[in-house]
Amino acid sequence: MTAPNADLRAAYAWARVGRERLLTWLESLPGDVYTLDRPDFAFGSLRNVQVHVADCYRMWIAARGLGEPVTRLDARALTDVAALRAAFADVDVLVERALTAFTSPDEPRRVTFGDRELEVTGRWLVMHPLTHEFHHKGQLLTMGRVLGFPYPAGPDTDLGLPEEAAALGLLTEPGA
Repeated sequence: MTAPNADLRAAYAWARVGRERLLTWLESLPGDVYTLDRPDFAFGSLRNVQVHVADCYRMWIAARGLGEPVTRLDARALTDVAALRAAFADVDVLVERALTAFTSPDEPRRVTFGDRELEVTGRWLVMHPLTHEFHHKGQLLTMGRVLGFPYPAGPDTDLGLPEEAAALGLLTEPGA
């Protein structure tokens, strides 16, 4: 029997492989490049884009999906890639909690978004920030190129292959 939400767990694990490649590249940049503020960049800096992505997971899944209180991350307190790795480790735990809680992932649920009420599913609450992360990966790579640090040839930041996720221990059953 397939574990509940096995398909979402696998998709998230594959996305984490690409995220790891991106974080490794960001760690290779000179320290001040990661936090360099540029008014012509979305959210102002590479770091701020990643803070936005982590907050997207936190707001949609924790606040709206699980009904937990959430305070937005303070980008100024996250001064380097290691700090963002820690924030994304918390996101990983959050996603697993949601996948455990959303026992009927396609059951409609009502969530508040600004002054609107939306009808979505648990599956949508996980997939929305996951696809949003990929949108912003493209921005991050473009920003790096503009700053003179193009992403190197080699492994890309798309979905990792299933065997890559398995080799990193990302495809495990809940509680394993």
